[in-house]
Amino acid sequence: MIFYIAQLFDFILASVICTKTIFDFVAGASVFDLEYARWLDEHQRLMTDLRVALGAQIGDDDLRVLVDGAMLHYEQMFRLKGAATRSDVFHVLSGMWMSPAERFFMWLGGFRSSELLKVLARHVEPLTEQQLVGICILQQSAQQAEDALSQGMEALQQALADTLAAAAAASGGAGAGGAESVTNYMGQMAVAMGKLATVENFLRQADLLRQQTLQQMRRILTTRQAARALLVVSDYFSRLRALSSLWLTRPRD
Repeated sequence: MIFYIAQLFDFILASVICTKTIFDFVAGASVFDLEYARWLDEHQRLMTDLRVALGAQIGDDDLRVLVDGAMLHYEQMFRLKGAATRSDVFHVLSGMWMSPAERFFMWLGGFRSSELLKVLARHVEPLTEQQLVGICILQQSAQQAEDALSQGMEALQQALADTLAAAAAASGGAGAGGAESVTNYMGQMAVAMGKLATVENFLRQADLLRQQTLQQMRRILTTRQAARALLVVSDYFSRLRALSSLWLTRPRD
Protein backbone atom coordinates (compact mmCIF):
# COMPACT_ATOMS: atom_id res chain seq x y z
CA MET A 1 0.00 0.00 0.00
CA ILE A 2 2.83 2.43 0.89
CA PHE A 3 4.52 1.63 -2.42
CA TYR A 4 1.28 2.28 -4.28
CA ILE A 5 0.73 5.63 -2.49
CA ALA A 6 4.29 6.69 -3.30
CA GLN A 7 3.79 5.86 -6.96
CA LEU A 8 0.45 7.65 -6.99
CA PHE A 9 2.11 10.72 -5.48
CA ASP A 10 4.76 10.61 -8.20
CA PHE A 11 2.01 10.37 -10.80
CA ILE A 12 0.16 13.40 -9.35
CA LEU A 13 3.41 15.38 -9.17
CA ALA A 14 4.16 14.53 -12.79
CA SER A 15 0.65 15.68 -13.75
CA VAL A 16 1.17 19.02 -11.99
CA ILE A 17 4.50 19.51 -13.74
CA CYS A 18 2.87 18.58 -17.05
CA THR A 19 0.11 21.16 -16.48
CA LYS A 20 2.69 23.89 -15.81
CA THR A 21 4.57 22.83 -18.93
CA ILE A 22 1.39 23.13 -20.99
CA PHE A 23 0.93 26.72 -19.80
CA ASP A 24 4.57 27.42 -20.71
CA PHE A 25 3.99 25.92 -24.16
CA VAL A 26 0.91 28.09 -24.72
CA ALA A 27 2.90 31.20 -23.78
CA GLY A 28 5.76 30.17 -26.08
CA ALA A 29 3.37 29.54 -28.97
CA SER A 30 1.75 32.95 -28.52
CA VAL A 31 5.13 34.68 -28.55
CA PHE A 32 6.12 32.86 -31.73
CA ASP A 33 2.83 33.75 -33.46
CA LEU A 34 3.41 37.41 -32.61
CA GLU A 35 7.05 37.36 -33.71
CA TYR A 36 6.17 35.58 -36.95
CA ALA A 37 3.49 38.20 -37.72
CA ARG A 38 6.12 40.91 -37.23
CA TRP A 39 8.56 38.99 -39.40
CA LEU A 40 5.94 38.73 -42.15
CA ASP A 41 5.24 42.48 -42.04
CA GLU A 42 8.95 43.22 -42.40
CA HIS A 43 9.27 40.62 -45.15
CA GLN A 44 6.51 42.28 -47.16
CA ARG A 45 8.26 45.65 -46.77
CA LEU A 46 11.53 44.14 -48.02
CA MET A 47 9.76 42.60 -51.00
CA THR A 48 8.18 45.95 -51.86
CA ASP A 49 11.63 47.57 -51.83
CA LEU A 50 12.97 44.78 -54.02
CA ARG A 51 10.12 45.13 -56.51
CA VAL A 52 10.62 48.88 -56.77
CA ALA A 53 14.37 48.40 -57.23
CA LEU A 54 13.87 45.92 -60.07
CA GLY A 55 11.44 48.26 -61.76
CA ALA A 56 13.87 51.15 -61.45
CA GLN A 57 16.67 49.08 -63.01
CA ILE A 58 19.18 49.95 -60.27
CA GLY A 59 22.74 48.63 -60.47
CA ASP A 60 23.72 45.12 -59.44
CA ASP A 61 25.72 46.30 -56.43
CA ASP A 62 22.76 48.17 -54.94
CA LEU A 63 20.43 45.32 -55.83
CA ARG A 64 22.76 42.83 -54.14
CA VAL A 65 22.40 44.75 -50.88
CA LEU A 66 18.62 44.31 -51.02
CA VAL A 67 18.86 40.62 -51.98
CA ASP A 68 21.33 39.91 -49.18
CA GLY A 69 19.05 41.74 -46.74
CA ALA A 70 16.10 39.58 -47.78
CA MET A 71 18.18 36.42 -47.42
CA LEU A 72 19.28 37.48 -43.93
CA HIS A 73 15.63 38.08 -43.07
CA TYR A 74 14.88 34.45 -43.98
CA GLU A 75 17.71 33.41 -41.65
CA GLN A 76 15.92 35.28 -38.88
CA MET A 77 12.74 33.34 -39.60
CA PHE A 78 14.56 30.02 -39.30
CA ARG A 79 16.01 31.14 -35.96
CA LEU A 80 12.52 32.05 -34.75
CA LYS A 81 11.20 28.66 -35.81
CA GLY A 82 14.13 26.90 -34.17
CA ALA A 83 13.37 28.55 -30.83
CA ALA A 84 9.64 27.83 -31.23
CA THR A 85 10.36 24.18 -32.07
CA ARG A 86 12.33 23.80 -28.84
CA SER A 87 9.48 25.42 -26.92
CA ASP A 88 6.50 23.64 -28.54
CA VAL A 89 7.31 21.40 -31.47
CA PHE A 90 3.66 20.47 -32.06
CA HIS A 91 2.59 24.09 -32.47
CA VAL A 92 5.14 24.52 -35.25
CA LEU A 93 4.21 21.16 -36.75
CA SER A 94 0.49 22.01 -36.75
CA GLY A 95 1.06 25.19 -38.78
CA MET A 96 -1.55 27.11 -36.79
CA TRP A 97 0.62 30.22 -37.25
CA MET A 98 0.00 29.99 -41.01
CA SER A 99 -3.07 30.70 -43.09
CA PRO A 100 -5.39 27.73 -43.87
CA ALA A 101 -4.29 27.44 -47.51
CA GLU A 102 -0.63 27.49 -46.47
CA ARG A 103 -1.33 24.70 -43.98
CA PHE A 104 -2.92 22.67 -46.79
CA PHE A 105 0.43 22.58 -48.62
CA MET A 106 2.57 22.42 -45.49
CA TRP A 107 5.17 19.70 -45.00
CA LEU A 108 6.89 19.23 -41.63
CA GLY A 109 6.26 22.76 -40.43
CA GLY A 110 6.92 24.62 -43.68
CA PHE A 111 7.17 24.55 -47.45
CA ARG A 112 8.53 21.71 -49.59
CA SER A 113 11.83 22.83 -51.08
CA SER A 114 11.34 20.62 -54.14
CA GLU A 115 7.97 22.21 -54.97
CA LEU A 116 9.36 25.70 -54.53
CA LEU A 117 12.17 24.93 -56.97
CA LYS A 118 9.61 23.79 -59.55
CA VAL A 119 7.88 27.16 -59.27
CA LEU A 120 11.19 29.02 -59.60
CA ALA A 121 12.30 27.04 -62.66
CA ARG A 122 9.10 28.10 -64.46
CA HIS A 123 9.14 31.77 -63.53
CA VAL A 124 12.77 32.88 -63.24
CA GLU A 125 14.00 33.32 -66.81
CA PRO A 126 16.16 33.34 -68.79
CA LEU A 127 18.28 30.57 -67.24
CA THR A 128 21.47 29.20 -68.76
CA GLU A 129 21.83 25.49 -69.36
CA GLN A 130 24.24 25.27 -66.44
CA GLN A 131 21.73 26.99 -64.16
CA LEU A 132 18.93 24.67 -65.29
CA VAL A 133 21.12 21.65 -64.54
CA GLY A 134 22.01 23.10 -61.13
CA ILE A 135 18.37 23.70 -60.23
CA CYS A 136 17.40 20.22 -61.48
CA ILE A 137 20.10 18.58 -59.34
CA LEU A 138 19.08 20.70 -56.35
CA GLN A 139 15.43 19.74 -56.84
CA GLN A 140 16.23 16.03 -57.03
CA SER A 141 18.40 16.26 -53.93
CA ALA A 142 15.65 18.10 -52.05
CA GLN A 143 13.06 15.53 -53.14
CA GLN A 144 15.23 12.67 -51.89
CA ALA A 145 15.78 14.39 -48.54
CA GLU A 146 12.04 15.10 -48.20
CA ASP A 147 11.19 11.48 -48.96
CA ALA A 148 13.69 10.28 -46.35
CA LEU A 149 12.30 12.62 -43.70
CA SER A 150 8.69 11.68 -44.55
CA GLN A 151 9.52 7.99 -44.26
CA GLY A 152 11.25 8.66 -40.96
CA MET A 153 8.18 10.44 -39.60
CA GLU A 154 5.92 7.59 -40.72
CA ALA A 155 8.24 5.08 -39.02
CA LEU A 156 8.20 7.18 -35.85
CA GLN A 157 4.39 7.31 -35.82
CA GLN A 158 4.20 3.54 -36.28
CA ALA A 159 6.80 2.92 -33.56
CA LEU A 160 4.90 5.18 -31.16
CA ALA A 161 1.60 3.44 -31.91
CA ASP A 162 3.24 0.04 -31.39
CA THR A 163 4.76 1.18 -28.09
CA LEU A 164 1.43 2.39 -26.71
CA ALA A 165 -0.39 -0.73 -27.92
CA ALA A 166 2.21 -3.03 -26.35
CA ALA A 167 2.12 -1.10 -23.09
CA ALA A 168 -1.68 -1.29 -22.97
CA ALA A 169 -1.55 -5.05 -23.51
CA ALA A 170 1.15 -5.49 -20.86
CA SER A 171 -0.90 -3.58 -18.28
CA GLY A 172 -3.87 -5.84 -18.82
CA GLY A 173 -6.06 -3.26 -20.55
CA ALA A 174 -8.66 -1.05 -18.94
CA GLY A 175 -9.30 -3.48 -16.08
CA ALA A 176 -5.86 -3.22 -14.54
CA GLY A 177 -5.52 -1.21 -11.34
CA GLY A 178 -3.42 -0.44 -8.31
CA ALA A 179 0.35 -0.17 -8.22
CA GLU A 180 0.84 -2.23 -11.37
CA SER A 181 -1.44 0.08 -13.34
CA VAL A 182 0.46 3.18 -12.21
CA THR A 183 3.79 1.52 -13.00
CA ASN A 184 2.66 0.52 -16.47
CA TYR A 185 1.23 3.97 -17.15
CA MET A 186 4.37 5.80 -16.10
CA GLY A 187 6.52 3.34 -18.02
CA GLN A 188 4.60 3.71 -21.25
CA MET A 189 4.57 7.50 -20.93
CA ALA A 190 8.36 7.54 -20.44
CA VAL A 191 8.93 5.44 -23.56
CA ALA A 192 6.42 7.49 -25.57
CA MET A 193 8.04 10.76 -24.46
CA GLY A 194 11.40 9.46 -25.61
CA LYS A 195 10.01 8.71 -29.05
CA LEU A 196 8.14 12.01 -29.32
CA ALA A 197 11.37 13.90 -28.61
CA THR A 198 12.51 12.71 -32.04
CA VAL A 199 9.84 14.90 -33.70
CA GLU A 200 11.86 17.99 -32.84
CA ASN A 201 14.84 16.59 -34.71
CA PHE A 202 12.73 15.92 -37.81
CA LEU A 203 11.49 19.52 -37.85
CA ARG A 204 15.02 20.86 -37.43
CA GLN A 205 16.19 18.73 -40.35
CA ALA A 206 13.28 19.92 -42.51
CA ASP A 207 14.05 23.57 -41.75
CA LEU A 208 17.74 22.98 -42.41
CA LEU A 209 16.79 21.58 -45.82
CA ARG A 210 14.67 24.66 -46.56
CA GLN A 211 17.45 26.96 -45.41
CA GLN A 212 20.11 25.21 -47.50
CA THR A 213 17.82 25.18 -50.55
CA LEU A 214 17.45 28.97 -50.41
CA GLN A 215 21.21 29.37 -49.98
CA GLN A 216 21.98 27.07 -52.91
CA MET A 217 19.41 28.85 -55.05
CA ARG A 218 21.17 32.14 -54.31
CA ARG A 219 24.51 30.67 -55.42
CA ILE A 220 23.10 29.33 -58.69
CA LEU A 221 21.31 32.51 -59.76
CA THR A 222 22.66 35.93 -60.63
CA THR A 223 21.78 38.84 -58.35
CA ARG A 224 18.98 40.02 -60.63
CA GLN A 225 17.62 36.48 -61.03
CA ALA A 226 17.79 35.97 -57.27
CA ALA A 227 15.78 39.16 -56.75
CA ARG A 228 13.09 37.89 -59.13
CA ALA A 229 13.19 34.47 -57.44
CA LEU A 230 12.60 36.00 -54.01
CA LEU A 231 9.63 37.92 -55.41
CA VAL A 232 8.23 34.77 -57.03
CA VAL A 233 8.44 32.92 -53.71
CA SER A 234 6.88 35.83 -51.84
CA ASP A 235 4.06 36.22 -54.39
CA TYR A 236 3.34 32.48 -54.24
CA PHE A 237 2.75 32.56 -50.49
CA SER A 238 0.90 35.87 -50.72
CA ARG A 239 -1.57 34.24 -53.11
CA LEU A 240 -2.05 31.38 -50.67
CA ARG A 241 -2.82 33.85 -47.89
CA ALA A 242 -5.19 35.75 -50.19
CA LEU A 243 -6.92 32.48 -51.07
CA SER A 244 -7.32 31.78 -47.36
CA SER A 245 -8.93 35.17 -46.80
CA LEU A 246 -11.36 34.61 -49.68
CA TRP A 247 -12.20 31.16 -48.36
CA LEU A 248 -12.82 32.35 -44.81
CA THR A 249 -15.05 35.22 -45.98
CA ARG A 250 -17.01 33.23 -48.59
CA PRO A 251 -20.84 33.21 -48.39
CA ARG A 252 -21.97 30.27 -46.26
CA ASP A 253 -25.52 29.97 -47.65
